[in-house]
Amino acid sequence: MVDRLTSSSDHTSKDLPVHVAIIMDGNGRWAKQRYMPRLEGHRQGAKSVRRAVEFCRSNGIKYLTLYAFSTENWERPESEVSGLMKLLTQFIDSEIEEIHRNDIRFNVIGQLQRLPESVRQKIKTALDKTCNNKTMTLSVALSYGGRQEIISAALKVHDKLVSGDLREDDLNDSVFSSFLDTAGVPDPDLLIRTGGELRISNFLLWQVAYAELYFTDLLWPSFDEDAFWKAIEAYRSRQRRFGKISEQIQSSA
Repeated sequence: MVDRLTSSSDHTSKDLPVHVAIIMDGNGRWAKQRYMPRLEGHRQGAKSVRRAVEFCRSNGIKYLTLYAFSTENWERPESEVSGLMKLLTQFIDSEIEEIHRNDIRFNVIGQLQRLPESVRQKIKTALDKTCNNKTMTLSVALSYGGRQEIISAALKVHDKLVSGDLREDDLNDSVFSSFLDTAGVPDPDLLIRTGGELRISNFLLWQVAYAELYFTDLLWPSFDEDAFWKAIEAYRSRQRRFGKISEQIQSSA
């Protein structure tokens, strides 16, 4: 592990992203290729979640956000949706103690009111248990859609403007971000999508404006530590300019 971080004089641990977001795609296809039920792919995908969390914790990546269930996923067959909800509660039951022991804060974003009451109760218990943890934040996007999140934030801003609690002159990127589901969490530095698709599928639309994008053909259950390192190495090879030119970045380094 240490060798990975120090193998090049051009890169140090400071080059690691602070926040990684992942679109975990390909569970169903992974299962289909093996003539298994789709839900088995999601079960195997949960193991990849565990590996990703451990990777980030071990390497000092402080924020990990996982796209687990989109607003559009409600349109899937009822049997699959109910199976996914059951898997989610099983994941919380089996993992939350270890998450807590490792000082990881568990966080959830999305339209939680659409989730079954039993799932919401599990989530609340996990949130309460880990709310004071500091080493890392694991955010899970459930019943989440980026467009819907922006609309919701805009309505909150409107209410504040009408009430006089917010002045139009004070509204900027930072203030608007504070009305998003991800308030208090820095924007992702790296967005990874597995499964071979080349789109961001309504995920963190505001927050990934300057994220580095990394796509891999690997299906999510096959995404292991080596695959994560390939994404990190691709990220570290890029120069993040944020609208500036290379010379400006170099002079400020």
